[in-house]
Amino acid sequence: MTKTQIQVPEELFRELRSFAKQREWSLAETFRRAAELLLQVYPEPPEIPTTVWTPPTSGKVGWKGLSADQLRDAAFADADPRLA
Repeated sequence: MTKTQIQVPEELFRELRSFAKQREWSLAETFRRAAELLLQVYPEPPEIPTTVWTPPTSGKVGWKGLSADQLRDAAFADADPRLA
């Protein structure tokens, strides 16, 4: 068995100590059981995607026919006047 040291937030430590006391377990036993449960719940590491995801595109969306200046003017025309 390997001995180690960990840091736990105070509130979590109090909860774990109370949990262990109710079951008459040591803190070490509590942490071992928690680690075993964690490995059961997450048995495999998440898959790393092999390709970079890109959002789908559509030819039916966008501001066709507007220049950059017209698009900027349209955006400012829709702006909330209280934000100016």
